Amino acid sequence: MTFCIGIKTKDGLVGIADTRITTGSERITARKITLHQNGQHSMFLTTSGLRAARDKALTYFEEVIQSSDHNFDRLYKAVNAFGEQIRRVSAEDKQWLADSGLDLNLHALVGGQFEKDQEHKLYMIYPQGNWVEVSRGSPYFVIGESRYGKPLLDRALTYESSIEDALKSGYLAFDATRASASDVDFPLDVVVYQRDTYRMVEHRYVADDLTDLTQWWRQRIVEAFRDAPNDWVRIVLNKFEQSDPGEG
Repeated sequence: MTFCIGIKTKDGLVGIADTRITTGSERITARKITLHQNGQHSMFLTTSGLRAARDKALTYFEEVIQSSDHNFDRLYKAVNAFGEQIRRVSAEDKQWLADSGLDLNLHALVGGQFEKDQEHKLYMIYPQGNWVEVSRGSPYFVIGESRYGKPLLDRALTYESSIEDALKSGYLAFDATRASASDVDFPLDVVVYQRDTYRMVEHRYVADDLTDLTQWWRQRIVEAFRDAPNDWVRIVLNKFEQSDPGEG
């Protein structure tokens, strides 16, 4: 499993991906985000799913980008091209994988802005090669292990959030996932894009970089739990005092 999130706010994009790869009893670290920047073409791509399918689809896609980048004046055209490579890998390998008991479960997030895009875009691509675009009402996609981070994201993140808050909520969603899923962990790769700049910046965080925030957040969760109102609990517990042991 993995944790990858793409977030779109009014001011830009945030992409976050863990780097843990689990194969049987082995665990290794591998980069799951790739960047493409060429003039007014700025894009990040991150994936979850079977690593062999991911690497093959990305290799095919890189060839397409090198030969046809000038044809992609809007991001969705590059997204379509990557979807075609997923279908190509499926046609080549799906039966062989099925014979080995494996699924071609490749999902991808693609975010960025090309020269004719009026604003930055964020897409999620399915294993069938089709895609959906993020909406303002729910301004993020998570691929991989999505269960543990959603409660925070759904409550704290909106399209109007600052990039700073988007990055913070994305990290805390990762932290919640890492606490409950053994196959999600540091190092953590982060990509940030500011609207209309056609430039992405990236950084890799290790656990020590974020220890203070992680400990602060956990402490606040425990304190909030302890301070939560208990009146509703007393309603049912008081029934022990009100009941007659001889009744029944």
